[in-house]
Amino acid sequence: MKVVGRAMSIIGDRMLIIQCDAAQLPPLYSEVTDRRMKPVGKILDLFGNVKAPYAAVLCREKCSIRPDEKLFAR
Repeated sequence: MKVVGRAMSIIGDRMLIIQCDAAQLPPLYSEVTDRRMKPVGKILDLFGNVKAPYAAVLCREKCSIRPDEKLFAR
């Protein structure tokens, strides 16, 4: 299990923006979970600066992740 990054903001009901660690970028379409291993959604896009990338995650249901919460990938 790898740390994807920290939640930054929620767009609409189901889109979550995560600030990623550049050294541990997850692959596209990987499954994202919270610290309790509950599935959150899938990574749809990686964007931003190479040193400070962001990921767009499409949540399975309405996003209930708090800002600054750590998220993980399997």
